[in-house]
Amino acid sequence: MNNNILEKVTAVFTKILEHDNFELSESTTTHDVDGWESSTHMMIITEIEDEFNIEFELDELWSMKNIGDLVSCIQNKIE
Repeated sequence: MNNNILEKVTAVFTKILEHDNFELSESTTTHDVDGWESSTHMMIITEIEDEFNIEFELDELWSMKNIGDLVSCIQNKIE
């Protein structure tokens, strides 16, 4: 997993969720992070799109199951 991307994603989570009492890893899901719910999920995705200057397709969003999937998708888009 790309650590640089993960660091930026972690910063986005911290900004949106307004706390940093979590550690994101490849297997982290919504169940593992307090406050990562449907309402904050879209805010996180929007902020990530802005941070990396990318745009996710709906099918990409539906296929993401964990942070590893998110980081891989970002990496594919910025390469």
